[in-house]
Amino acid sequence: MTNSSALNHRVTERLMQFAAVAAFALSVFQIWQGLTANLSAPVFRPIHLSWILALVFLVKPLVKLDNPLYLPARLVDLTMMLATLWAAQHIVRFDYDDIGFLLDGLGQADVLAGSILIVTLLEATRRTVGMVMVAIAGLFLAYAMFGDMLPASVASKGFALNEIIRFHVYSTNGVFGAPLAIAAGVVFIFVLFGAFLQVTGAGQFFIDAAFAVAGKYRGGPAKASVVASAALGSISGSAIANTVTTGALTIPMMKKLGYKPEQAAGIEAAASTGGQIMPPVMGAGAFVMAQFTGIAYSEILLVSIAPAILYFGCTLLYVHLMACKLGLKGMDKVTQLKVVMQQGWHFIVPLVLITTLLLMSYSPVLVGIAGCSAVLVAAMCRKHSRISLRLFLEGMKEGALLALPISVACATAGIVVGVVGQTGIGLQFTQFLMALSGGYLWSVMALIAVAAVILGMGLPVTAAYIVLSIMAVPALTELGLSILAAHMIVFWLSQTSNVTPPIALAAFAGAGVAGASPMQSAVQAFKLAQGFFLIPLMMAFSPLIYDGENLMGFMFAIVTTIALIVAFAGAIEGRLIKPLSIPERLILLLVPFALIFSGFVIQLVAMAVVIAITSLNAFKQKEQSVNPA
Repeated sequence: MTNSSALNHRVTERLMQFAAVAAFALSVFQIWQGLTANLSAPVFRPIHLSWILALVFLVKPLVKLDNPLYLPARLVDLTMMLATLWAAQHIVRFDYDDIGFLLDGLGQADVLAGSILIVTLLEATRRTVGMVMVAIAGLFLAYAMFGDMLPASVASKGFALNEIIRFHVYSTNGVFGAPLAIAAGVVFIFVLFGAFLQVTGAGQFFIDAAFAVAGKYRGGPAKASVVASAALGSISGSAIANTVTTGALTIPMMKKLGYKPEQAAGIEAAASTGGQIMPPVMGAGAFVMAQFTGIAYSEILLVSIAPAILYFGCTLLYVHLMACKLGLKGMDKVTQLKVVMQQGWHFIVPLVLITTLLLMSYSPVLVGIAGCSAVLVAAMCRKHSRISLRLFLEGMKEGALLALPISVACATAGIVVGVVGQTGIGLQFTQFLMALSGGYLWSVMALIAVAAVILGMGLPVTAAYIVLSIMAVPALTELGLSILAAHMIVFWLSQTSNVTPPIALAAFAGAGVAGASPMQSAVQAFKLAQGFFLIPLMMAFSPLIYDGENLMGFMFAIVTTIALIVAFAGAIEGRLIKPLSIPERLILLLVPFALIFSGFVIQLVAMAVVIAITSLNAFKQKEQSVNPA
């Protein structure tokens, strides 16, 4: 090792040690603020964001370690970190009670601090999220500044730099708006909760329990992957992290059983992505939805249960049909559920606790803190699961580091939300969407689905949902959907980017674990995750989002959705219990249109057709087993 290389490593080691201390301190600060709420929003949010940005510049260097310019680049990182901290302290000390800044504008130091914060935020976004989100935020800022130069149909008032900085930095409308408020509060705490699940072994318990429940059945590891991802993903709320964590165990076992590497990666990606729509914790977007709609998170949690179960039922059906086509069996050796529960039953208590408290409408932040405490207490109650001080510190550190891309993405998404509010472009987009779709609900949803996939190629799911919701939800509500149904549809469609080619981040993560082709893995994940497209259609065209009144309509919508899933899966896979004939597949391919877009009578006929084809298929299978050729 050369002297230069040795020096680079020593510098990196010292900076990482400092970053670990800073990350631990951030987690402590977040818990303290969650318990006391001593700091007001104009103080807490800049402190949180500057802390996050400082950590980004420490752990995400400008250039790689082996670059000859590593040390000068590190000086640039430290300079940006110090500039961010200076800007943040200036913003925190800003006097919002003096209305002079509303009349006369900001001072030069105020504009400089705001400009530095936006620039460093965009650079941190580039390092953690990617250039696409930076480009989108930059495009919206350019529109706010130069919108008066555009054609009248899309023009807006051109705002001066002073006005833009005042609106986006010195208020709670832009960078420090609702998206960052959610990320800095409840999302951070639940990410910390997920980190504690990993260090205490609770996450492994859920995976083991899933194998005990589903491992012995046909295609056991794949079904266990779906069950484990439903359990673990519903708590961690991160599709990519869930894919890598659960997939490290499930993907090799699926390959060993006989699944192709691309199939194993696709199954894990589709299942893990479903974790973000599975209660009790549904990813950051669900908390943002509660903020945007003004609807209690407990209500969002309740209406999400049935659609989420339907999604995982859909994925399990595809997994089963795939296993049948490959002629796969279950696992030979499966640990009994009784044994798994004896070892880890105490980890169910934190999950029950947070679910109960959320349903009782307690503050999600306090619920998250209670969940963190419950996991640690549960782990310490039994000798084999007790953790050391080192693991506790590791959990605190990892929780903060896992939150970096979420907070950065939400702060940058706040710029987009702010520009929409400042310029009024959202109304113009809604009018454009309505004109392009002809005012038909199905065509509006098709356009939103396409937009979701495109946005998701470069944005995290939460950011894609935020951007899409402020632009598309008004069009859905204008066509008669409730505000909750409209947001739920957009929230679900925003998940599709994780499993839809050409860029499917969860599928690509699964491909890395499986040693498979990323694109072929994405194709498999897309097929397995059809529920993300079918179920939002039922949300729009049936009362699948329960409003508390039409119980019979809600139950009929569930049955209709099951028939829809079975028909579509049979048509795509070419089999149910046994292979289907070409005419049967064609008939099943037409059934979804009847179930979604027709009235009650035709829906009953379509369901009868699905039942008839399934029964005939089962009869043929039984006849073949009795009278084998």
